[in-house]
Amino acid sequence: MQAWRVHDNGEPSEVMRLEETERPTPGGGQVLLRVRAANINFPDALLCRGQYQVRPPLPFTPGVEICGETEDGRRVIATPALPHGGFAEYALADAAAVLPAPDALDDAEAAALHIGYQTGWFGLHRRARLEAGETLLVHAAAGGVGSAAVQLGKAAGATVIGVVGGPDKAAVARELGCDVVIDRRAEDVIAAVKEATGGRGADVIYDPVGGEAYTQSAKTVAFEGRIVVVGFASGTIPSPALNHALVKNYAILGLHWGLYNTKNPKLVQHCHEQLTDLAARGAIKPLVSERVPLSGAASAVQRVADGVTTGRVAVLPTSQNGAAA
Repeated sequence: MQAWRVHDNGEPSEVMRLEETERPTPGGGQVLLRVRAANINFPDALLCRGQYQVRPPLPFTPGVEICGETEDGRRVIATPALPHGGFAEYALADAAAVLPAPDALDDAEAAALHIGYQTGWFGLHRRARLEAGETLLVHAAAGGVGSAAVQLGKAAGATVIGVVGGPDKAAVARELGCDVVIDRRAEDVIAAVKEATGGRGADVIYDPVGGEAYTQSAKTVAFEGRIVVVGFASGTIPSPALNHALVKNYAILGLHWGLYNTKNPKLVQHCHEQLTDLAARGAIKPLVSERVPLSGAASAVQRVADGVTTGRVAVLPTSQNGAAA
């Protein structure tokens, strides 16, 4: 089979190599999946760089989120078991963590439903307890993680403010359903949020960016507000001033979605059922901005790493999948 492999750590476009290799052999409790679509996530770039919390042995195949097909023909979504990731024609996954792919979504959309939407659902509902009528602020609202949070926030009945970088991403955020869109490159984010909320601030802030975005969050969070820390795509991990959280009476909530797979896997299953229902009703639909063949995976991962993409970019390993998508 063909698979992208990383032999040395570095930038994705430099270290990912498309190679002919043997199909992986399932270990205990694993299944072999034919990859129908693989969704690109920012952690794929971190894996290539050797900066992710999980460091698979070299060489490895990145690709942490797929829509695949079992040997008996079932369409499923899964997080592949590294080092046999999703940017290949076949991948391995833990059988217990494989979930049915929603019928309402095509392969590329189904591949993009899992990590970003599970993270959004746990962050907004399990951690922040977002309520209808509240104001949700989403940083990087046009990106893969942010776009999922925007849709989930709207589905929950929240007023959604999206922060983006540039006019093209602002247009995407509006299409996603943001009630207010703030271009951080052209506007003062703090002033714009205060103006949009009548000075009150946002009840829930969803932050996959860190750095300056977190500084803005702390200055725009409402009384009894909740800042959900999802990641640090900016590359800068902030150091929150806890006296500020005390004085302003807000909460800082960390979210590590992957822990639920081991700490409380039933919640992951419950979340998937909720997401499948929302997809069936048309309340959520992953924004797949680009579908690329397997040969284009390395350059696509690099574009995601560089922050120049919107929504999700999906890799389709076979021409059959490309036609279906």
